[in-house]
Amino acid sequence: MLTRRGALLAGLGLTAPVLFAGAARASALETKALAFHNLHTGEALTIEYWQNGGVPADAAAAISHILRDHRTGEAHAIDVRLLDLLYSLSGELPTTRPFQVISGYRSPQTNATLADASSGVARRSLHMQGMAIDIAIEGLDTIALRDAALALRGGGVGYYPDPGFVHVDVGRVRQW
Repeated sequence: MLTRRGALLAGLGLTAPVLFAGAARASALETKALAFHNLHTGEALTIEYWQNGGVPADAAAAISHILRDHRTGEAHAIDVRLLDLLYSLSGELPTTRPFQVISGYRSPQTNATLADASSGVARRSLHMQGMAIDIAIEGLDTIALRDAALALRGGGVGYYPDPGFVHVDVGRVRQW
C-alpha cells in the first residue's frame, strides 16, 4: 500500500535526477568574470574566465600575464581554484571595483629574494604555484576584505594592515 508520504517520496525520486541534470547544465553554461588592476604594471583586465564549463585558453593566458611576476616578467598558470575563490569573494563584497594586484605569481628567484629580505615571506610560498594572490580593493577597508575572505574558508588568509593588503590562497584553511 502506497502512503501519501511514500507517493511524495517516490515522486521526488523520479524528479530529482531531472532537477540535478538541469543544475549541471546550468553550471556548465554559467560564465564567471573577474577584474584586475596590477598596481606594479598599471595594466587592467576584466575577463570572463569561466565559459562553457571551463577556462578558455585565451582567458588563462591573459590572467597569467596580468598576474605575472612583475620583477622578472615570468608568467605561470593560475590555479582555477584561486580564480573561483576570488569570484566568490567578489560576490561577498559591497563593491564592483577590480582586485588591485600587489603580488600574483612569484618566480622562485623573486620569492627567494623576498624571503631573504623579510621573515613575512614563506620560502615555499603558494605564490610560486599560482595558488596565491595579495590583493586590495580601492575604497574598501582591508578589514572588510579580510573578514569576507575568512568567512569563505577557501584557504589561507593573511592580513597585512600596514602595507594595506590581504593575502588569499587555496592551500589549507588558516589565518595570520
